Amino acid sequence: MSVTSSDMTLDQLKAEIAAGRVDTVLIAATDMQGRLQGKRITGRFFLDEVMDHGTEGCNYLMAADVEMNTVDGYELTSWERGYGDLMFVPDYSTLRRIPWHPATVMVQCDLAFLDGSPLSVSPRQVLKAQLERLEELGYFPIGATELEFALYNTGYREAMENDYRNLEAASAYNIDYSLFGTGQVEGYLRRLRNEMDEAGLYTESAKGECNLGQLEVGFRYTDMLTTCDNHVVYKLGAKEIADQEGKSVTFMAKPNDREGSSCHIHMSLRDTDGTPVFPTGHGTEMSTTMKQFVAGVVATQHDFTYLYAPNVNSYKRFADGSFAPTSVGWGWDNRTCAVRIVGHGPGLRFEQRVPGADANSYLATAALIAAGIHGLENKLELPEALAGNAYTQDVPSIPRRLHDAVAAFESSEVARRAFGDEVVNHYTHAGRVEMAAFDAAVTDWEVRRGFERL
Repeated sequence: MSVTSSDMTLDQLKAEIAAGRVDTVLIAATDMQGRLQGKRITGRFFLDEVMDHGTEGCNYLMAADVEMNTVDGYELTSWERGYGDLMFVPDYSTLRRIPWHPATVMVQCDLAFLDGSPLSVSPRQVLKAQLERLEELGYFPIGATELEFALYNTGYREAMENDYRNLEAASAYNIDYSLFGTGQVEGYLRRLRNEMDEAGLYTESAKGECNLGQLEVGFRYTDMLTTCDNHVVYKLGAKEIADQEGKSVTFMAKPNDREGSSCHIHMSLRDTDGTPVFPTGHGTEMSTTMKQFVAGVVATQHDFTYLYAPNVNSYKRFADGSFAPTSVGWGWDNRTCAVRIVGHGPGLRFEQRVPGADANSYLATAALIAAGIHGLENKLELPEALAGNAYTQDVPSIPRRLHDAVAAFESSEVARRAFGDEVVNHYTHAGRVEMAAFDAAVTDWEVRRGFERL
């Protein structure tokens, strides 16, 4: 009998390959943009060569832009240094079936130099470094990501051929919470829910959202490293299942002039015994630990926004009255705030609402943990909660352009203490590459506005 993702071990994978039930192993690592990259390995070659030694891949994977162009300016690699190899080091605790492809299993990897030393700028390593810092304080984070996307009945190839114009959204109106609206796309949603379960995720629910074709699938909380591992598998699977169905999805933060797509991150802490440390009882009273942790998240909101919103398009999502936050601050069950406190008792937690669907979950989560550590180590006082409509209050704004967010991250002493100069400089350069690409582009808006009238 075939084993499921939730109980697959390396020995079981070997048995599955020997029995012919698995013939392909995906070797995957997450790149700077939060995408899984890697190789499709035959089962036999995996057993003979890759299982004990990993495999190699070009180091440009950690020094390329969204379109996989090689760009200058990274310390890691360049044409002058020859674009050498990195090692994909499998983490066999991540083994899972990929049910939308036959006889296929994935293992997620850390990236390392050829001498075995870890690549500190790879997103999974950035997160693991912050997890280790938090563990030294005696805490372990758990949580989940809520990831929205837009579904189109237009396939990827046709969308590209039409320059992404005139796409047919999967819904014709706002289907937020609409059972009829989601019933119209249940064929896709059913596959997505069930096949994610088969891939080792714990699917909770699916619902419609505000924008045309916009949907959200929720997954049960777990430790934050596993949450981020699952997150990137989900993004890949959502795209590939859509492609198989002749459809397409986008995780752009702002695909059109309607509501954007978010990636809300929920998080709480437990101690070494597994006891929740955010509540003081069964109600909503926050412990000192929670107050200091959340205070750190609020205090670093401006400096760390770049890690929550890494692309030019990310900032188009921040608009008043859009459910995307624009102000620095926190509130009790208040969706107009950047940080929302929700739940009670063991479920008391905070929700970071700034990240869009385009965020790299590892980097955004690492930023939250680094922010919380800053609050704990400095015993920061939690400011007063924002009550009412945060959009209309006289409070500091989060950065509203990528240029401003990158500058804030680059100059942040908190960021450099938490992540180190190597990580800050690497991702600052990535931000500059994104800005330069956009600044050089002539947009449709400019042509329509100025072609005849200027």
